[in-house]
Amino acid sequence: MLFRREMNPFQSLINDCLIGTKHVKSAALLVAKTGDITAVSSKFHIHSKEVQMLTDAFKHLDATRGQGLCFKERKFRCVRADRNSIYCKSGGQGLILVKTALYVMVATYTESMYPSVCVEAVEKLAEYLREKGK
Repeated sequence: MLFRREMNPFQSLINDCLIGTKHVKSAALLVAKTGDITAVSSKFHIHSKEVQMLTDAFKHLDATRGQGLCFKERKFRCVRADRNSIYCKSGGQGLILVKTALYVMVATYTESMYPSVCVEAVEKLAEYLREKGK
């Protein structure tokens, strides 16, 4: 008898709704309170120190706006920060953070991708999670 292992539904959302757009290089879904990683795209490695910094960015919006974020040994300047969304850039690369009731979604894009498509995909997925109360 064969047993099928069910894929984490959040992993499917990351892969289909974000990576599938071809305008999101990497993405992760983090539990806001604990920093646990619920889902992550392949080859996207986030260390616990980075997880803490990303989830704390929403707690310190003034500092995030003023200092930006250092992620993957790269300095990103903040171009927008409010209670639900943080957008950062470094050259042609970007870092998008979006908060829901339970999660912080992290996404990156590269020079060859459209930032607006990345932002739209992440914000739409966040809105879907908010509608589900997550």
